[in-house]
Amino acid sequence: MKPFFLAAFGAALLLPAALHAQSYPARPVRLIVPFAAGGPVDTVARLLTPRLAEAWGQQLVIDNRPGANSMIGSEAVARAAPDGYTLLIVSAGFAINVTLQPKLPYDPARDFTPITTVAFGPSVLVTHPSLPVRNLRELIAFAKARPGALTYGSSGVGAPTSHLGMELLKVTAGVDIVHVPYKSMAPALTDIIGGQVHMGMPTINVTVSHVRNGRLRALGVTSLTRLPAMPDVPPLAEVGMPGYEANNWTLLLGPAGLPAAIAEKIHADTARALQEPELRERYLAAGMEARSLPFAKVPEYVRSEIIKWGKVVKASGARVEG
Repeated sequence: MKPFFLAAFGAALLLPAALHAQSYPARPVRLIVPFAAGGPVDTVARLLTPRLAEAWGQQLVIDNRPGANSMIGSEAVARAAPDGYTLLIVSAGFAINVTLQPKLPYDPARDFTPITTVAFGPSVLVTHPSLPVRNLRELIAFAKARPGALTYGSSGVGAPTSHLGMELLKVTAGVDIVHVPYKSMAPALTDIIGGQVHMGMPTINVTVSHVRNGRLRALGVTSLTRLPAMPDVPPLAEVGMPGYEANNWTLLLGPAGLPAAIAEKIHADTARALQEPELRERYLAAGMEARSLPFAKVPEYVRSEIIKWGKVVKASGARVEG
């Protein structure tokens, strides 16, 4: 009889949490986007939230809180009540900030509950056609013969793919290519096309037309698999850099202490929404792949990205001003 009563007692303890999850959400949910409206993370959020609002029968309000490289909005969620009514959506910069920023006002591992990945945004390594290289191996050989002579443009220090993706390539290949940071990728891409800098890693959606018309040469994509928009361009991991991957992912989180039943419900509902063909097509048009990792694997993925990009930041000597 004793095991029966222990099992019954344990079930009774779990019942309130399960019932709470069934009734969640009972009021509007606020999703903090720690970036300005119109950017990539904001786009991901605004495409997803109508689907979740419909599934939940509750309004999902986007609250843009840009500033301090996403730290202002992230801190607000770290200090929020862990009831599921304040959520956060971040980019890979969330993992990069751990090493890049000298002082974080929160602990990324302790103060948040990772819930689900939403989308992965790979980039493409492109060169100006005047550069006499046609694949990754030729680029590496050319760069090794001319240390410090080649340049690449990025959207700024700490950018997940356009800066640190290139730094990961440099560290892996053992080459010296000079970083030229811009305020955004648009002017950097303009200068790559114009030949003022030799190469870069812009996102697929802004690059594909320039590759097709010959203004840029694509050497490889930063994902582990080929992309529908560029099926003829191989992953860098397949052409001389095994295991190479650089994605600007987006991730939903809640405050630490978020009940597991609520986190699992948000994960399941998000994963279901990401299967909708229309949403997947709209993400593809924006250069992103809709993908929700299994719930149990999300925390480990975030930890692995913190470690991976921490090594790249340290190796590159990247620093932020102030």
